[in-house]
Amino acid sequence: MNTTQTILVVDDVEINLHLLQGLLQPDYRVLTAASGSAALQLALEQQPDLVLLDVILPGMDGYAVLQRLQADARTKHIPVIFVTALNTAEDEARGLEFGAVDYITKPLNPIIVKARVATHLKLQRQRRMLETLANIDGLTELPNRRQLDKVFLAEWDHAVRSGCELSVAIIDVDCFKQYNDLCGHARGDSVLRQVARTISGSLLRSTDFAARYGGEEFVVILPATPADGAWLLMDTLRRNVERLAIPHPDSNASGFVTISVGIAGCLPLPQQQAAQLLQKADQRLYHAKRSGRNCVVGDGLHSSFNSSTLFSPDLPLDFPGL
Repeated sequence: MNTTQTILVVDDVEINLHLLQGLLQPDYRVLTAASGSAALQLALEQQPDLVLLDVILPGMDGYAVLQRLQADARTKHIPVIFVTALNTAEDEARGLEFGAVDYITKPLNPIIVKARVATHLKLQRQRRMLETLANIDGLTELPNRRQLDKVFLAEWDHAVRSGCELSVAIIDVDCFKQYNDLCGHARGDSVLRQVARTISGSLLRSTDFAARYGGEEFVVILPATPADGAWLLMDTLRRNVERLAIPHPDSNASGFVTISVGIAGCLPLPQQQAAQLLQKADQRLYHAKRSGRNCVVGDGLHSSFNSSTLFSPDLPLDFPGL
């Protein structure tokens, strides 16, 4: 049994809470709440794997609690089992129509409760595993384009609300088609995996996010980071990739595998679109390629996308960190 899984039990009768807690606690982490409002707060803070929810509660009943859980993107994924004394077929049908994954009637049968809880927790584990696989690039093991789109929009919205800078970088492996043509796709795949590991290893904070954009391109999202800080970090990454010393006999940028990087940063405003920032980074990448590759091109920190000033400070060989 997976002892790390968490169950939230919601019931206003203390003896029922103790009964379910005693029944489940040997195998799971069990949280309890005696009201709908307390349940919503705990669900948001603790992100349980399953909720056992009584229908009859003071103030906000179980149906209302379930609707609130489903309406919040942060809790809508949590499965809910109604556990209630309402035991007619109509009651059960109504509970399932509201979106509960199961319906258990009181008085409780311990064997039935444990079996159904185990079944739904297993399904939850499987769903999460599938979601994880759906968001991971199979070759590089970085998040894929689907996950990138989600994270980028979430970070944009957060930056708009918080008034913090947001920077993005688009990374391209230089002359990668030539490498594949000369060295073969198997070795090309190995290069992409090594570059992906170097990108991950070069990021400084848990909030920094890297993903495979497609082909030989990667994207890095840097929350609360101005464009000049992003430039410093990405030039360190560029140097780290070159130091891998992977021979590239057909590159016009270096004798080794290298990367080019385009960076854009801004203070996001509500009237702007997130895609504009990514487009600006793509323009900077184009400039980097036109400038001979194996370089980083960024723009000065600004609150609009109209500046054409390139920011290319003269860095020391080793930059210790932001």
